[in-house]
Amino acid sequence: MENLISLVNRLQRACTALGDYGEESALPTLWDALPSIAVVGGQSSGKSSVLESVVGKDFLPRGSGIVTRRPLVLQLHRLEEGREYAEFAHQPKRKYTDFAAVRKEISDETDRETGRSKAISTVPIYLSIYSPNVVNLTLIDLPGLTKVAIDGQAESIVQEIENMVRSYIEKPNCIILAVSPANQDLATSDAIKMSREVDPKGERTFGVLTKVDLMDKGTDAVEILEGKSYKLQFPWIGVVNRSQADINKSVDMIAARRKEREYFANSPEYRHLAHRMGSEHLGKVLSKHLEAVIKSRIPGLQSLINKTIIELETELSRLGKPVAMDAGGKLYMIMEICRSFDQIFKEHLDGIRPGGDKVYNVFDNQLPAALKRLQFDKQLSMENVRKLITEADGYQPHLIAPEQGYRRLIESTLVTIKGPAEAAVDAVHAILKDLVHKSINETMELKQYPSLRVEVSNAAIESLDKMKLDSKKATLQLVEMECSYLTVDFFRKLPQDVEKGGNPTHSIFDRYNDSYLRRIGSNVLSYVHMVLGSLRNSIPKSVVYCQVREAKRGLLDHFFAELGKKEAKQLGKLLDEDPAIMQRRISLAKRLELYRGAQAEIDTVAWSK
Repeated sequence: MENLISLVNRLQRACTALGDYGEESALPTLWDALPSIAVVGGQSSGKSSVLESVVGKDFLPRGSGIVTRRPLVLQLHRLEEGREYAEFAHQPKRKYTDFAAVRKEISDETDRETGRSKAISTVPIYLSIYSPNVVNLTLIDLPGLTKVAIDGQAESIVQEIENMVRSYIEKPNCIILAVSPANQDLATSDAIKMSREVDPKGERTFGVLTKVDLMDKGTDAVEILEGKSYKLQFPWIGVVNRSQADINKSVDMIAARRKEREYFANSPEYRHLAHRMGSEHLGKVLSKHLEAVIKSRIPGLQSLINKTIIELETELSRLGKPVAMDAGGKLYMIMEICRSFDQIFKEHLDGIRPGGDKVYNVFDNQLPAALKRLQFDKQLSMENVRKLITEADGYQPHLIAPEQGYRRLIESTLVTIKGPAEAAVDAVHAILKDLVHKSINETMELKQYPSLRVEVSNAAIESLDKMKLDSKKATLQLVEMECSYLTVDFFRKLPQDVEKGGNPTHSIFDRYNDSYLRRIGSNVLSYVHMVLGSLRNSIPKSVVYCQVREAKRGLLDHFFAELGKKEAKQLGKLLDEDPAIMQRRISLAKRLELYRGAQAEIDTVAWSK
């Protein structure tokens, strides 16, 4: 079962290496789910001495005021044999055998993070101690709770420390080691007060009573240690710390532990409790309890890890692949992104995505309505018909029918169709531009690269503008064709009435009566309506052929041609990914590696059980 604690130790070290140690994150942190033991106590409560007693070594900085200014994650690894040594996570290749040097490095590493301003930091220091004299255990030493700031510290530090401690112990996976001095009223204990707030039933709180040997003569802590005055789910454990005189004399921990055992065994008040008192017993109890908690949490850890792996893979997929280093890789990457955009654009036109139906609406509603709204009153008014007919005769009247007059009337009327034809071209162009913008927004890869996004957008719009010009030219040519050649069959079918031509001996202004002129106007209008029916079908074909079809076929053809001429540096500028996204991808990839490793390790432990 000891491999369970080793497993959690490894995972916690990995979390710290990734900066994943319980601070705010967009994703759930593995740290929060890992069982841990947090040591809580006020200043001068004997917290540091308890930790040193459990380890059996002097290694913690000492002094007045707030000495612990960063969380210290202390991982104890039991060796069957061999020399004791320590390792810091931030110095993985260095082994410390001198524990005085360990104490100095804790102080130095704290100053590296916080400066010498006596401020605090939430970034943990990782210390692993390997020894035959320890049990497998992980403890988190937190800054001591205080009520006043000392010189050189901001007034806010009191609240900052409380917030930091609370952020650790309020988590349901945290086991609280509440350290209180026996020579002070338990009701005023900062550790007990805070642990009661986050764990009111005492279900995950271990009470440790220090300085039992320093109580006033005639008083004892029996009622507390027996759980009568303040009941917790787990029995209270009393410890006797080394005195300052012992520390000054450099009394070693082996002698200190022996002295502690003798104190409880020989004290009449505590003799009946001696078997569950002392720092050695505390270490064993905590190790056994931590193992049990870890074992119970394995199914939940597996579930969290599997869920988070899916979340990480999903977000990494959304962020896209990292930028290739070589020119060929960059070019291929840009082409693939452009193809994704082009595919989305085609899906809009083909109806797989919304928007393409608006093109059909132009042909089915907008164009017919515009043609229907055309007013021919001006061209076919009596005055205009008379003017064009008589002008077409020149110096002599026509003999049978006013052919030139007809032609001029028809041409001047058909010219008005150019307006709706151009409007149809413009309307489809506007729809295609809108679909380009939508497609760019829906191409996830383009969100990574702002410069490429702009270039693709500009290239697509430039292509659409050229297609619009071609389409407008072709569509107007259709109208001009109708103006240039009149259908003979239409006029052959008209009833011929020579007498309607009038009497040529009359004045040129009396040559045609109103009835005949109205008939000419009616004939012209009928022909124009016939042409409108034809153009209503041919204009959409021209627009689709020149704009929609071309946009589907080669929207980015010119852009691709220009890409092939660019060098690696120029291609790199197109792939100028937002640094924040690059950093996010790196962070997510490392976190995913952590979770996959954790998944493999936990699965191995689960199967071995």
